[in-house]
Amino acid sequence: MAIDNLISTAFTAEEVEAINQALTTIETTIQGKMINLTPEERQIYGKLGNRTENWVKKVTGYMEQKPELVPFYINKAEFDKDVKVREEILPMMRRITSIQESLDDTSKLLSTDIFNAAIAYYRNIKLISQQNVPGTSNIYKDLADQFPGRSSAIPEEKKNPNGGTA
Repeated sequence: MAIDNLISTAFTAEEVEAINQALTTIETTIQGKMINLTPEERQIYGKLGNRTENWVKKVTGYMEQKPELVPFYINKAEFDKDVKVREEILPMMRRITSIQESLDDTSKLLSTDIFNAAIAYYRNIKLISQQNVPGTSNIYKDLADQFPGRSSAIPEEKKNPNGGTA
């Protein structure tokens, strides 16, 4: 029975290096400019949805048209800076999200291919160890540790339900 290969892809060493260098450039460029929130903080702070985004654009427009109506406690320069930086990072976030989704999807297919081949090998080892093929018992016992709680096909000794050995 053939095992389906869901994906077949590869990177050259140069491609891996180029990707890693591009990521290093991004990390270096944003260092000190971005914030990492704790999971608890992520629950506190929100983000602008489409409706709210449009409303904020209206507010921004009115603030520009009638600066005399902006309350003294709003730092308009900081507000404008926040709006500008957010508008700059949103397209970046969309691109990075798309890249992350592709990497994640590819990783899932690779993981499935890897697991399917590994489980096929394990089942084969289990089968041939039951047939006492030399050198397979130890391999099977070692690999069977991945599945605790399942009974071994190679019993060392049968136990009596009353606690003794049979």
